[in-house]
Amino acid sequence: MPDVTITLPRGSTGRRPRWLLRALLIAAGLYGAALAALYAGQERLLFHPAPLPADHLFRLGVDVHETWVDVPGARLNALHLRLPKPDGVVFFLHGNAGNLDSWFVNVDFYRKANFDLYMLDYRGFGKSSGHIESQAQLESDVRAAWAQVAPLYAGKKRVIFGRSLGTGLAAMLAAEAQPELTILVSPYASMQQLAAEKYPWVPGAVLRYPLRTDLLLPRVKGRVLLAHGELDTLIPLQHSERLLAVDPAAQLLRVAGAGHGDIHRFKDYLGGLREALTGAP
Repeated sequence: MPDVTITLPRGSTGRRPRWLLRALLIAAGLYGAALAALYAGQERLLFHPAPLPADHLFRLGVDVHETWVDVPGARLNALHLRLPKPDGVVFFLHGNAGNLDSWFVNVDFYRKANFDLYMLDYRGFGKSSGHIESQAQLESDVRAAWAQVAPLYAGKKRVIFGRSLGTGLAAMLAAEAQPELTILVSPYASMQQLAAEKYPWVPGAVLRYPLRTDLLLPRVKGRVLLAHGELDTLIPLQHSERLLAVDPAAQLLRVAGAGHGDIHRFKDYLGGLREALTGAP
């Protein structure tokens, strides 16, 4: 193919027109301002908490207890299903929107599986105070909650469970705590890769929450279950397939007909989850 030279228009003096230079400078300034705003305020894009009043009551049964985790600058609200003689605990890290009132569902499923369920609201979600300010802060909060809960289950099966946004946090915790089972539902290979797909015009360096699940998952020694809806358009199935490529020992449950927000309603998903927890189909 012959070389093609593209020249910008010039005035009679051989210089580029001033209006063009001004337009380029304005465009560059607007782009830089947009990136700066994205860098500083990406919490508003990533997290969509739904606060709850301090006197809100969770009506989920007498075996579901409200508890708190004190962290620097905030107090985090959590719910804890406590059974008489559980086989273990599911430590659940939820997605980027809502609160415990919308996430603490399918409680009877865990009762029947004989597993306690512990779920945390991040800063600013539900009755938790404070605001999310960084990935390091978010990870530190998750570690604090785990440190409070894990000692209660010495000798029992510990399951770290992440869904959507929570999968990157679950992978981080699992790589450190080495639970018997890690479950990632609708995971991303990394938030960095997902952002590049959704916003290709944004440089990767701008993202302050890279959440590199793909780097952490190979460090998890226990059993890993990945579950993904085949019709998920928010986080496509290919992300789970990429995770399977870096951790071939993991199991991938593809849920036909399921999207992103409804996967927990499908029998194939619930059956795969029950088998992973209890060993029974």
